[in-house]
Amino acid sequence: MSTVTRPFKSSAADVWKVIADGWLYPGWVVGASRIRAVDDQWPQVGAKLHHSVGVWPFLIDDSTSVAAVQTGRSLELLARGWPMGEAKVLITVEEAGPDECRVSISEDAVRGPGKLVPKVLRDPVIDVRNNETLRRLELMAVGGAGRQR
Repeated sequence: MSTVTRPFKSSAADVWKVIADGWLYPGWVVGASRIRAVDDQWPQVGAKLHHSVGVWPFLIDDSTSVAAVQTGRSLELLARGWPMGEAKVLITVEEAGPDECRVSISEDAVRGPGKLVPKVLRDPVIDVRNNETLRRLELMAVGGAGRQR
């Protein structure tokens, strides 16, 4: 799996608030264009985000489901975007001090045409995408996304 880690100037709790609000997903996940529905149980095991990926008018409707969760600490997802395929994604959040944490995303293709791309070519593309994903997630956490006002 390709893994990217970044220090955040935000508490782990504030990062988790963004992750736990499925409606915010396209604000920080590179490639997610819109959310069509979020299961009430999100982010519990089995819950789904019903999203679209791509750029209008070339959008693909699919879903991402929760495979495992440790509330406030980690979220394992199965992200679907057929016909491109499916990817396993693991997001971890660790406290690093007052109003600081470390966030990692590990990802790799598990099914479909994306799996056929050699890992040596696949990983650098995933790394670039997930570096930007983490940058966006930090901005949203610092800015207060996901918090009740």
